[in-house]
Amino acid sequence: MTLSPLVSAPAVIQLHVAAALAALALGAVQLAAPKGTIPHRLFGWVWAGMVATVAVSAFFIHTLRIWGPWSPFHLLAAFTLVTLPLAVWRAHRHQVAAHRRAMINTFILALVLPALVALLPGRIMHAVVLGG
Repeated sequence: MTLSPLVSAPAVIQLHVAAALAALALGAVQLAAPKGTIPHRLFGWVWAGMVATVAVSAFFIHTLRIWGPWSPFHLLAAFTLVTLPLAVWRAHRHQVAAHRRAMINTFILALVLPALVALLPGRIMHAVVLGG
């Protein structure tokens, strides 16, 4: 394991990775922790902010190009920026089941799946975790 590929990457990628790793860790804690408590609500806001940071920063990363400068990850980022506030709104409206579903789906689709793709050969995180 070496951090040099990440340290030499542009600042937006460093921010993206830092927010994504923090959101993955806090998201796992949130999924396991008791729901409806004050810490759950507080850390939920922090988590939502980190996920929004991951999604927004994705629009400034163009290392994978499918349609001009864009990729499926940009579509996923846009989808995340729409669904994340809706999931928070559902919690505010006490629509617990819909909130839970939306947050679990966001965790898997916006964080876990892209993290797995980031570990594929040729990607920065592959070089970081598994070596060049």
